[in-house]
Amino acid sequence: MSADTSVDLWVTGGPGADAEELDALARQLRDRLLELDVHDVRARSGGRVPAGAKPGDAVVAGALVVTALPVVLPEVFRLLGTWVSSRPARGVRVELDGRSIALDDATPQERQRLIDAFLAPRPDSAPGAPEDPAGSPSDGE
Repeated sequence: MSADTSVDLWVTGGPGADAEELDALARQLRDRLLELDVHDVRARSGGRVPAGAKPGDAVVAGALVVTALPVVLPEVFRLLGTWVSSRPARGVRVELDGRSIALDDATPQERQRLIDAFLAPRPDSAPGAPEDPAGSPSDGE
């Protein structure tokens, strides 16, 4: 049986979004994610701060950790794409295995291409391996 994978999510709000709004959005997203065959979805408590966040934001509402089998990840990303599409001026930044992708103002077709490229199998530490196929810097920008 495959080991669980943890995916870090950061809900991003529109201009002027505050912690209360991000918390409400994260709770909505958590509820939707729990409808999938994931093992756990919990609020992130401390740790790394995503690119563009203030240092105190590591414990701010809007940060979630999803734990699931790797086979469930495409379903998680489909849900994220649909969730973002239905919320203008909102987005989700996702980090998986040291790589990150922002799901926000892309068209549904562009977003799906980014997700497909992000989830595509990659050679493990192969010399000369290409950069992140989604075009997102692996260091979180």
